Amino acid sequence: MSFLARSARCIASTQRRHFASSANATLEIPVMRPFKGHKFETPSETVQTTPAELLDFFTQMSYFRRFEIVADTAYKQRLIRGFCHLYDGQEAVLVGMEASIKKTDSMITSYRDHCHQISRGDTGESVMAELFGKETGCSKGKGGSMHMYYKKGNFYGGNGIVGAQVPLGVGAAFAHKFNKDGGLCVAAFGDGAANQGQVYEAANMAALWKLPAIFLIENNEYGMGTSTKRASASTQFYTRGDYIPGLWIDGMDVLAVKQGFAHAAKYVRENGPLFVEVSTYRYHGHSMSDPGISYRSRDEVSDMRSQRDPIERVRALILQHKVATEAELKKIDKDIRAQVDATVEFAKNSKELPYERLFTEIYKGDAPPFIRLPDFRRSVEVKGEGQVQQA
Repeated sequence: MSFLARSARCIASTQRRHFASSANATLEIPVMRPFKGHKFETPSETVQTTPAELLDFFTQMSYFRRFEIVADTAYKQRLIRGFCHLYDGQEAVLVGMEASIKKTDSMITSYRDHCHQISRGDTGESVMAELFGKETGCSKGKGGSMHMYYKKGNFYGGNGIVGAQVPLGVGAAFAHKFNKDGGLCVAAFGDGAANQGQVYEAANMAALWKLPAIFLIENNEYGMGTSTKRASASTQFYTRGDYIPGLWIDGMDVLAVKQGFAHAAKYVRENGPLFVEVSTYRYHGHSMSDPGISYRSRDEVSDMRSQRDPIERVRALILQHKVATEAELKKIDKDIRAQVDATVEFAKNSKELPYERLFTEIYKGDAPPFIRLPDFRRSVEVKGEGQVQQA
């Protein structure tokens, strides 16, 4: 069962225990920071939500946070190798966005992608096993952290080249328009990729053809170890499209993201591309090789956690509106810990892909003759009791 399905069960259980009679009551909640628009009318700054939705947001974000923290621990234990980029701190962007677009819409992002794969419908077990390099992983352990992909959920990665996912996202938007299916594509990239030329080549094409594309800039304030103020002459990324309208959203407020994306998606389906900047923050360094405190202070990270954390914001709203008790929220946290721990055990107990399958699936069907297989495929043979010797 996927995490989202388990999440729905958990929420339903809490509803029955505590607020079944008011689960669908409407709550009016103001966003923390006002929207900003570039040649674009901003949405209302009061968001309608329900107790059930608040609990859902809390549960999803808490799961993603725990998943990434556990991935951090597993990496330090050398259970995860290679590159690994974590999403903790930025959960409200993904959760709020998913609340306002459809699963039939397409999504593409960079290498900070574990939570996206799960949000599109894959299981935590599949993603954790991929991080561990196991054959039960979503890419059979061949892609690892940076190369998630989930065709059923219209999720196209997980891309390792900075900014290269943006033209691919515009291609997906073109497919939606060509097929007349009413869909859109969210092409997400960071502030570090916002100065890439390919972003603006793709934006030009999207504007010319009025493609249903959202250029999503997740501005977490640092491109690797360099602040946006040092790297970008203009840090108002939502205005970068110039002739394409733009919207700025507080990406640490899941309700603001939900409201902003609902407004953005409606516009894009009817009119064409839009630049959307979400102001967010990553708690870990750029990747696991980056301690994250050589270019920013511990106090800065601590202040962000204490003042703008997206999960704590929703927790406070839940308690304020008596949606659930502190004990019930702790029970959800405990259940999530158990769920994520189970994904680790699944990954640990899964097998690695046999070496003879490492170079399959490069192409659909048989590999063409110009694909030269590694020397070990030609120079070893199995003899006797499964021992591998040089031929």
